Amino acid sequence: MKKVITYGTYDILHYGHINLLKRAKLLGDYLIVALSSDEFNTAKNKTSYYNYEQRKIILEACRYVDLIIPENNWEQKISDIQKYQIDIFVMGDDWEGKFDFLKDYCEVIYLPRTPGISTSQLKSYLNQNLSQIS
Repeated sequence: MKKVITYGTYDILHYGHINLLKRAKLLGDYLIVALSSDEFNTAKNKTSYYNYEQRKIILEACRYVDLIIPENNWEQKISDIQKYQIDIFVMGDDWEGKFDFLKDYCEVIYLPRTPGISTSQLKSYLNQNLSQIS
């Protein structure tokens, strides 16, 4: 069985996320998503619309995802790869080169992002439109 892992916040799940998860799952038989914890998001100065438990519930509904684990820090990737016997590490290509050090442990693949959609773009759009309503 070929195992794949990816990491992220997955806030305001959109079709770009689904495309990434689908393509990641096609690379193997079992897809693990390391979902950023609320504490880790705070440490990264990121805020999520949904908390960890809510984002986890949403991701659990995605047919491409087999297991969700918490991402608590940047350093856990090597231990996750070893613990879960990962064959392929996948991230969006905006991270190109940043995780090449993991090539000593597994194959590293950077997938192209889906054009025309991003969580930042959605949050900006929602904030603009919500402020017009109030």
